Amino acid sequence: MVIKNAELAVVCGITSKFPDHKNTEIAFAGRSNVGKSSLINGLLNRKNLARTSSTPGKTITINFYLVNKEFFFVDLPGYGYAKAARTERAKWGKMIEKYLNNRPNLKSVFLLVDSRIPPTVDDQQMFNWIVEAGFEPVVIATKTDKLSKNQTIRSLGIIRKTLGASRDVKILPFSALKRTGREEILELIGSIVES
Repeated sequence: MVIKNAELAVVCGITSKFPDHKNTEIAFAGRSNVGKSSLINGLLNRKNLARTSSTPGKTITINFYLVNKEFFFVDLPGYGYAKAARTERAKWGKMIEKYLNNRPNLKSVFLLVDSRIPPTVDDQQMFNWIVEAGFEPVVIATKTDKLSKNQTIRSLGIIRKTLGASRDVKILPFSALKRTGREEILELIGSIVES
């Protein structure tokens, strides 16, 4: 898949109404600081389209990026940031749940996990939700540039085992720094959009 253009089209806060359109949506979920913005920027070949926050847990909006004027990347707020107030975390959770349960044109949810540590309880819950909601899960193991090739292979095995993911679940390594995995992820997105 070739990315021709991309733009931040809609930003939805806790009280916002989600956009009404017929375009395919692909959502990206993951805990705070897992590298969602870096992945989106890397896939779209843009440096700062998706804003990275220096303070974890500060992104509390759902951001819709229109890609090639035909489909949307949807960046969900990061979950699991322990220092955020419990009430704030509950609001984010409700907003994410509302989005995930009410988007008929949502085709896939990509779950990002940090390749350097085993998936958290929050990651496991999100993975289970994706499966129970009837989506074919896709897991992206981020920050693989911090690992050797052997460590990456071992990490992918730990991720699969911890999440309880079957063999047919795709777990793709990605590095924003080295751009490893970009083409494979874009190829997969292309097939989802066309299906």
